[in-house]
Amino acid sequence: MLDRIGEEVARATSLVRYAPGSHFADHTHSGGEEFIVLEGTFQDEHGDYPAGTYVRNPIGTHHVPRSDDGCVIFVKLWQFDAEDQSQFSIDLNTLPLEQVEGCAGIAHGMLSERNNELVVLEEWDPNILRSFGDDGGAELLILDGSVLWQGEHYGRNDWIRLPGGKEFTLSAAANGARVWIKTRHLRNVTGPQAPN
Repeated sequence: MLDRIGEEVARATSLVRYAPGSHFADHTHSGGEEFIVLEGTFQDEHGDYPAGTYVRNPIGTHHVPRSDDGCVIFVKLWQFDAEDQSQFSIDLNTLPLEQVEGCAGIAHGMLSERNNELVVLEEWDPNILRSFGDDGGAELLILDGSVLWQGEHYGRNDWIRLPGGKEFTLSAAANGARVWIKTRHLRNVTGPQAPN
């Protein structure tokens, strides 16, 4: 568990490891889910999702998840806008990236954009500085390379949460970095309401 608000039904961000041959029963995403496959292959009745796949399952979708060979996923539950009904999966390894205007050394690809959420994949050249302002906070998951922040070194699969209301500057290390980033979503954070 990386972050949790709530009890049995919770707004949660977690790393989940599926043992080989493990599965869950068919279930509905009452609060939606998004996840990134970090290792192995995640599977359900819709297909196979190898490492590097980003998946969004909106509120009301359902599936029977499993992993024949085992996998590790980074997953966020109960954090979907009810009006967001876009269900998709993207191979982050092949996502086209474009240079960010006015930010030399940073390229990005859009994954999702709404008033209360911006999700992108970014590649940072070695030693590039990346600033985050008061844009509703930020979460970063390091997918490759490494990032320096507050004197600490963050590598593959490390997670950083930056609260809103402040400015932060991070740096790519000498090997550069590839980072999943979510912003705007930490304003007025509340936990989910348990179903009646």
